[in-house]
Amino acid sequence: MKVLVTGSAGFIGSALSLRLLERGDTVIGVDNLNDYYDVSLKQARLERVQAQAGFTDLRLSLEDRAGIAAAFAEHRPERVVNLAAQAGVRYSIENPLAYVDTNLVGFAHILEGCRHNGVEHLVYASSSSVYGANTSMPFSVHDNVDHPLSLYAASKKANELMAHTYSHLYRLPSTGLRFFTVYGPWGRPDMALFKFTRAILAGEPIPVFNYGQHRRDFTYIDDIVEGVIRVLDRIPEPDPAWSGDRPDSATSSAPYRLYNIGNNQPVELMHYIEVLERCLGREAQKELLPLQPGDVPDTYADVTDLVEQLGYKPATSIEDGVARFVDWYRSYYRV
Repeated sequence: MKVLVTGSAGFIGSALSLRLLERGDTVIGVDNLNDYYDVSLKQARLERVQAQAGFTDLRLSLEDRAGIAAAFAEHRPERVVNLAAQAGVRYSIENPLAYVDTNLVGFAHILEGCRHNGVEHLVYASSSSVYGANTSMPFSVHDNVDHPLSLYAASKKANELMAHTYSHLYRLPSTGLRFFTVYGPWGRPDMALFKFTRAILAGEPIPVFNYGQHRRDFTYIDDIVEGVIRVLDRIPEPDPAWSGDRPDSATSSAPYRLYNIGNNQPVELMHYIEVLERCLGREAQKELLPLQPGDVPDTYADVTDLVEQLGYKPATSIEDGVARFVDWYRSYYRV
C-alpha cells in the first residue's frame, strides 16, 4: 500500500514508518521538525527511516492548508495514519493556541485531504487523556468522555468527533486510537522515563507528582506499532447493531471505530521508578510534589475490543521495556 504518515519524525511515527517499509509498503512521511523538543533527536529518527527504500520525506506542517492539499493530490495515498500533533498535557496549559492550530485546524486539513482523494482508511492518534475526570476503571471506549481536564485532551476528543462527522457525511472509514502512556527506545524527551533517566544519571532530583501515587498503563512502543498496523489493515464498516436510542461512542452507523491501545496493566509510578533505578544501577533523589493541573491520577485501558476484533493485546512488561529503553539511551547518548 501507499501510506501517508504524519509525524514521521516523531516517536511513534518513525517506528511505524519503519515497520510499514519493512513489510513492503510505500510511505509518504510528513513532518515539520518543530522545536517542541530536541530537533536533533527527530532528525536521527528520520535518518533511520530515510535509509529505507520506498520512503518520501515531506517537510510540511498540518496547519499549511495548501501544502497538505497538494501532498494528497500529488501522492494519492491509499491509507493515512495521522500521528502529528501538538503533544503534552502540561504544555497545553501554557500555550493552548498551539493545540488549536495543529490538533484542530491541522486535523481538519487531513480530513479534507482524505475526503477529496479517495482515501480508503484514516487512522488517527487519540489519547487516554480523553477519559479526563472519569474514575470508572478500566477505561472503556464505550464510556462517555465529555469531561476532559486539559485542552490537549479536549483537542483529541474533538478529533474523534470531527472524524465521525466525515465518516457519516462522506463515508470516510476512520479509526481513532487512544494510546496509553507510550514509552521505549527513541522516545520523547518530555516524557517521564526520558526525564527521569537523564536526571538520575546526572545526579539530579526527579520531580514525582501526586507524591508518587499515580498509576499509569505504560505501553511499549513496539506494542503500539503492532496495534496501529492491525487497525490500519482492517477498514471499519458501519455497525448494524448501532442504535440512536442507545448510542455507543465506540461504533456508529457510519464506518467509524475507536480502540484503546494500552498494556491493560496499570503500574504505580513508584514501582516504575524502582525498575528504572535497577536498570541504571543508581538510586533516584525524589522530589515529591502535588498533582499537576490537567493530570489524572490513574489510567487503565480496557482492551476487550482490540482483543476480540483484532486478536491482539499488548504484552511487553515494564521490566523488559524499561531495560530496552535504558540500553538505547546509554548507547545513543554514550553514557
